[in-house]
Amino acid sequence: MSSTHPIEQYLLDLDRAWGGAEPRIRLRMLGSAALMLQAAYLRGTKDADVLGVEPVRDEIKEKLLRLAGKGSGLHVDHRFYLDVVPSGLPFLPHPPRFLPLETLNGRLAAFHIEVLDAVDVVVSKLKRFNGEDLMDIRAMVDLERVEQEPLLERFRTAVDRFAMDARADDLPAIIQNLHFIERECFSAKPTPIALPPWMDEG
Repeated sequence: MSSTHPIEQYLLDLDRAWGGAEPRIRLRMLGSAALMLQAAYLRGTKDADVLGVEPVRDEIKEKLLRLAGKGSGLHVDHRFYLDVVPSGLPFLPHPPRFLPLETLNGRLAAFHIEVLDAVDVVVSKLKRFNGEDLMDIRAMVDLERVEQEPLLERFRTAVDRFAMDARADDLPAIIQNLHFIERECFSAKPTPIALPPWMDEG
């Protein structure tokens, strides 16, 4: 049986199915897939998110979804699928930090894979914050991939970005989720986070 990481194997199979590309196509991985590709961590997941930025659009996006999206042969074989996420949707620090997977990229012909840094992934998970998100966050803290101060630093950059548009209405709930993580994962007191002056956190 192959010792290749299951998500790496999925990406290798996608690379073979694609048929090569020049220049190679950059795929930026978000969410739990990004965590599992950079840390000694593995859990069941139904998808591997791709940030919808250049050049993941138009014909490339359509081909990605056809080859690797929900209901594709790769989905059936590997039991998860790619989901192209609009670039404005995630709650991300600014600018987000992506890390190239040099070893994996050396085995690919069509793609160049980058993963969102673990701290930034945790920040992004504070918006939806379901049971799987909490599991991922606890794992990154336990593995010492995420510490409180760097998390706060990156969180504030995401707040600053979100505060500039209609998504600011989500910020009070996101801040409460951060405070839960501070109490439950770091055994620390909640850190005051400044909101735009026109907003009332309460």
